[in-house]
Amino acid sequence: MNQVITQSKLQPAKTRRIFAAVMILLISCSIGGGAYFFYASTGQDSKTDTPKEQSGRHSRHDDKNKPVVVAVETAMKTDYPIYLTGLGTVTALKTVTVHSRVDGELMKVVFTEGQTVKQGDLLAEIDPRPFLVQLQQAEGQLLRDQALLKNAEIDQKRYDTLLAQESIAPQQTVTQQALVKQYQGTVEMDKSQVNNAKLQLNYAKLTSPISGRVGLRQIDQGNIIHANDANGLVVITQLQPISVVFTLPEDKVQPLTKRWRINKPIVVYAYDRSGKNKLAEGKLTAIDNQIDPTTGTLKLKAQFENNDGALFANQFVNIKMLLDTLQNATMISSAAIQHDTEGPFVFVIDQEKKVLKRHVTLGAGETEDNKVAVLSNLDAEEMVVLKGTDHLKEDSLIDIAEKNGQAEAATSETLAPSKHKGDRKFHKHEKKS
Repeated sequence: MNQVITQSKLQPAKTRRIFAAVMILLISCSIGGGAYFFYASTGQDSKTDTPKEQSGRHSRHDDKNKPVVVAVETAMKTDYPIYLTGLGTVTALKTVTVHSRVDGELMKVVFTEGQTVKQGDLLAEIDPRPFLVQLQQAEGQLLRDQALLKNAEIDQKRYDTLLAQESIAPQQTVTQQALVKQYQGTVEMDKSQVNNAKLQLNYAKLTSPISGRVGLRQIDQGNIIHANDANGLVVITQLQPISVVFTLPEDKVQPLTKRWRINKPIVVYAYDRSGKNKLAEGKLTAIDNQIDPTTGTLKLKAQFENNDGALFANQFVNIKMLLDTLQNATMISSAAIQHDTEGPFVFVIDQEKKVLKRHVTLGAGETEDNKVAVLSNLDAEEMVVLKGTDHLKEDSLIDIAEKNGQAEAATSETLAPSKHKGDRKFHKHEKKS
């Protein structure tokens, strides 16, 4: 009985030991098989690489050492003009709305819209007949009162003679003198009425008060016009000369005022909205006395002769103001300037056709042909990379395809010319596989 119980207790423990041994065996087989297949496949891949794949790896390795095709430019010494730039609005020196000073029918309009007129030129005529009648009445009243005055003066002379003979009382002579003065005053009033009638008749002819360009006609011939009409007859704007009001940032004010105090003319150029086409050349005439606190800018005014009529009132323009000129400055194109966290830099080419990254100090502003002045760390006759900088780094080999705007024969696989005339982009030759 005890033997049976002992066997029943031992059998489960034996079963567990057998199960654990089987599991360890299976895991060992799995690990060994996986390692075998891994090393087998790796060795087979390395042995079965095709010559094309192997050459591709060598090609990628060679590409790292392949020269980068670039366009270069030679730094040169020249005079460097310093410009201050701003945004401005063309403002006419004079703008006049021509109104009639009298009421009447507009009989004739003699100007053409857009015409250039001079001061005093006839623009239009109002019916003059009512004013002619007024003039005739005033002249008739003057003639009558002049006759009365003359008669009173004759009587006064006679009274003076009689008074000397003591033939009349002195009071009668005094009264006659007062009558003469009364008629003299009446004659003067009549003369003023005649002059007023002549003035009204003169106002019937509308003339240009200034020299300038006539705008669009506001009222047509045949209408009744009044002195209190809101629109008037036409607007005349003086365009020659003309001024431009523009703004300058407050941090640029100090060098400007320093230049202004020496009383030498400051040349100002006006460009179109794109900033590429020069419209006119003038000079600075006035500087405002306060800075606008909302924009932090100072207002300035320049005047242009505008003989060709390129500037129009209320036109938006870009302003370039020539502040100074640096003598014998080192100049390069602005396209050669790169920037990083330390500031502007250029890629300089050494004698071994390797590039050196060199940080430089730049002058303020650009010239009209997009040149910049390098104030330090670059000498004249040194070559800088102008195009192709995207793939450059320190000590990169380069292959010059263009120098100072002229094509160069590259020493490696060079460049295919652009299909578009004037397109200076570079394209590598593509080989058919």
